[in-house]
Amino acid sequence: MPKKYALPAFLADVVSQETYERWLRRKAQAHVRRDRKRGNTTAIGEGYREAIHSAVIESVGRDAYTGEVLDWSLISQYDNDESKENGRHYKRGFALLPTVDHVGDGTGAANFKICGWRTNDAKNDLEVQEFLSVCESVLKHHGYVIRSAG
Repeated sequence: MPKKYALPAFLADVVSQETYERWLRRKAQAHVRRDRKRGNTTAIGEGYREAIHSAVIESVGRDAYTGEVLDWSLISQYDNDESKENGRHYKRGFALLPTVDHVGDGTGAANFKICGWRTNDAKNDLEVQEFLSVCESVLKHHGYVIRSAG
């Protein structure tokens, strides 16, 4: 019988089905907890697992905002004790750790994008357009020419 959350093909030689499912469960639980605290009474684990799994498949293993290839071998590898001991030097090695980013404020239907930890940290709670404006401001400040999309 096929798995409900079958390992996407791009992860076949990177992580096991078990590792992927554990990661998916943990990410969904964390987001459900957070969104319920924000007042989302419709947040349920199954819906979040489905939405996150769909976002993973849609990502094809890349950061939704930068297009960078994510390092899926890093899922479930972060060590809080080692992070405390080595600070930003340790964290730098997890820049391309896949993370789950809300599309919206988390009070509506489950909707996510997959991006690297560095990107998610930089984006924080900004809407996509706000994040892009910040990125554009940084580039302009440092003399880069911004071309309009399209």
